[in-house]
Amino acid sequence: MTICLLKSKIHRATVTGASVDYEGSLTIAADLAERVGLRPYERILVGNMANGERFETYVIYGKAGSGAIELNGATAHLGNIGDRLTIMSFAWFDEAAAAGHSPAVVVLDEKNGVARG
Repeated sequence: MTICLLKSKIHRATVTGASVDYEGSLTIAADLAERVGLRPYERILVGNMANGERFETYVIYGKAGSGAIELNGATAHLGNIGDRLTIMSFAWFDEAAAAGHSPAVVVLDEKNGVARG
């Protein structure tokens, strides 16, 4: 048997930009994504704390150190600059791996600096 568990979470990320004309995805500053083990093009689930919207998309790396969290394509309609997001990815684990698993989690401040984690 396998079980799907939370692998990575960036909590309270502040949206810094939005572009409807982009092809899609969520831009995340590379250093933040790497800190929790998110890879480019990895599938993610995003919850917008401001309006309750939840959506799936994929990760695009932004410039490291920029604090970038940008809604691209259709997702730009699901939030506004300044909204706070929870960004999550999940992975499948066998029972032995699941027993010892802990997700990588960071909590960000209002400027997308790491507050905890």
